Amino acid sequence: MDYVKPQEVVTDMVSTGALKLDLPVRDLLIRGALAGAYLGIATSMAVTAAVETGSWLVGSLLFPFGLCLAILLRTEIITGSFALLPCATADGKANACVSRVLKNWGWVFLGNLIGSTLYAALLAIVLTTAGDAGLSSTGMKLIAIAEAKTTYYASHGSAGMLTVFTKGILCNWMVSLAVVFAFATTSLSGKILAIWGPTLLFFSQGFEHAVVNMFVIPVGMLLGAHVTLADWWLWNQIPVTLGNLVGGMLFTGLAIYFTHRPAVAEPAPQAAMAARATPDERPRYIPSF
Repeated sequence: MDYVKPQEVVTDMVSTGALKLDLPVRDLLIRGALAGAYLGIATSMAVTAAVETGSWLVGSLLFPFGLCLAILLRTEIITGSFALLPCATADGKANACVSRVLKNWGWVFLGNLIGSTLYAALLAIVLTTAGDAGLSSTGMKLIAIAEAKTTYYASHGSAGMLTVFTKGILCNWMVSLAVVFAFATTSLSGKILAIWGPTLLFFSQGFEHAVVNMFVIPVGMLLGAHVTLADWWLWNQIPVTLGNLVGGMLFTGLAIYFTHRPAVAEPAPQAAMAARATPDERPRYIPSF
């Protein structure tokens, strides 16, 4: 049996969060960029499959492989760090002070952004034959998605802002659950299955993921979407990132940590009595010679 109990999962969550906080900036940027690229590639494949088959569900079934790559190759995804690092802080790890957590999040976010936008630029060259040909149906779909993720919310004002923030919460409730659920098994096939399920739940319902949007909105803009930088950041990237933070930290990371953290062993009755005794009442050491 390769099943790992929840208490042991929490132990792995805490230790992994602490290990991530010790990574140098260089590794955070490289691993963050790789994760951003993997999710971008998975997204473009999912969109292509959805366009070709006429079914968004088909694309959703393919997307989780990108998250499997990112998690199992130990890259850095900001949405997973939103769940794991606060657990290390709550557990009292010496290296998990709030300032170090925020610094880690900042570098990982930047790495994700670099990798996602780099892949967006490369894919835009491919889809337009370096600007020398018209757009394919996949390109047109990416434009539509970019506009739906920004100007659509803007057109609804405060209601749109609340909606995109809430979609961010729901998304990372599932994505961070995929990260945590992978600790519940020791086999590769088990980990892939554990990641696949929650990821499919988020992607198929159109929830908002900060790193996915770092790819899909810029590529749409490069292909001609009527979206400005202000539209991207104000109506999607910032509220989605904050929603992802709430969903990952509160709904997954800390919720699971506080309900399943291993109980602190209580001292044995005799040891407890000795600890409470006054100096004159405590047992004295009598030499044997």
